[in-house]
Amino acid sequence: MYYGLVALAMMYVAVINPAVQEQLLRDVQTSLTEGPLATVGGVYLGGNVAAAAVLTFLVNLLVGAILTITLPSLIVPFAGIALGAYRAVLWGLLLAPTTSQLALVMIPHSLTLILEGQGYILAILGSYVQGVAFLRPQSVGVAGHRQGYLEGARRTALLYVLVAIVLVVAAVYEAVEVIAMLWLASGGA
Repeated sequence: MYYGLVALAMMYVAVINPAVQEQLLRDVQTSLTEGPLATVGGVYLGGNVAAAAVLTFLVNLLVGAILTITLPSLIVPFAGIALGAYRAVLWGLLLAPTTSQLALVMIPHSLTLILEGQGYILAILGSYVQGVAFLRPQSVGVAGHRQGYLEGARRTALLYVLVAIVLVVAAVYEAVEVIAMLWLASGGA
């Protein structure tokens, strides 16, 4: 479902409403230069692969997975599924290869989408596990909703080992890939 939503959003922005992508690209550029992600943008522009990978991992884990998907599910069961789907749609709108330049960028960046997306899919699975454990505590071998909630949280935390591993791999690849593309775009200087 996650990758399908990305693809549907890509088709929408490519065929029906390219202005959405133009606005999103401006918003992202602003956030990477003067907004909350300016530090990350500066590290990428500086060519520091290790720092870029660490910052990318932290943003993806803390903001992309924990704050956006998991924490809302601890408050409202299954909320992370809807929020993860929203993230997939945003990715599709933002990253659709609507121009020849974006198409060239997306060739190497597609692996980033697959890897990072897999990390978010695992976090979404945690939202599902959490919700089921809370609403049907007997399904996880406990008696009440409170114990189901705690067991769901424990199982979600175990899934986060996999989330972290996948997001580390994704962050390292993304840092190398984006810095290499920036280097090539600058003429290799």
